Amino acid sequence: MQSLKWCDDVHVLDSGSSDNTVSVAKSYGAKVSYNAFKSFGQQRNFALDHLDLKYDWVLFLDADEVATPTFRKAVEEAIATSTDGIAGYYCCWKMMLEEKWLKYCDNFPKWQFRLLKKGCADFTDFGHGQKEGTLFGKAAYIKEPYLHYSFSKGWGQWINRHNKYSTLEARDRLYHPPPFKAIFSNDSSQRNPALKSWLSRVPGWPVMRFIYTYIFNAGFLEGIPGLIYCVNIAYYEFLIIIKMRELRRQESGGKKKKEKQLEVYT
Repeated sequence: MQSLKWCDDVHVLDSGSSDNTVSVAKSYGAKVSYNAFKSFGQQRNFALDHLDLKYDWVLFLDADEVATPTFRKAVEEAIATSTDGIAGYYCCWKMMLEEKWLKYCDNFPKWQFRLLKKGCADFTDFGHGQKEGTLFGKAAYIKEPYLHYSFSKGWGQWINRHNKYSTLEARDRLYHPPPFKAIFSNDSSQRNPALKSWLSRVPGWPVMRFIYTYIFNAGFLEGIPGLIYCVNIAYYEFLIIIKMRELRRQESGGKKKKEKQLEVYT
């Protein structure tokens, strides 16, 4: 909230937080609304459709993200110079752990659609997160990053959160895998999820992910924070794989059960 003092129309869409999120948001003058959380894409679309937004341009930031002065300047310049054909902007972030920027092992830059013009774009669910849905115009890029403190609430909270995320990711990779051709896309926001989705079918993928992020992506240059991050990312991939396996076994068990029922009644 401190990093958004330059905005005079700040909205916080709460989904039933149990900490002091609401009181802190109100103390900064933010307008607080409530919507039960179903997915990130649905939550963002709810904000666009139901909140009383003052301006045409809307910037989305999560609770663990910080807008730096240089990011603010880049956003203001993007809005001031945008043409009628621009529906919104992709933004990138710096992954922070113990105040260290994990430039290498987090594969900077990665892009998400975060700044948009009202009525020109919406969101759709993608993995455990979201991506741009329908665009009425073109998307451009803001190259100055914001900061992402994914681990700011401690490792217990991170593990609990990614336990939930891995369930969503497992279902998405199993039932809605990206097309194989997306692996060859020039757009990293399409290519990287496709690579992870298809490689998760390869035996030993979590170990391969660790080797890639820590050695080939030079995560070892980022000291202990880099090692911690790479181990946990590999662990996250492991959770996704065992949950995909669990879903397959449940499907197989359900089919066998139905076959037995058919045998009984024929």
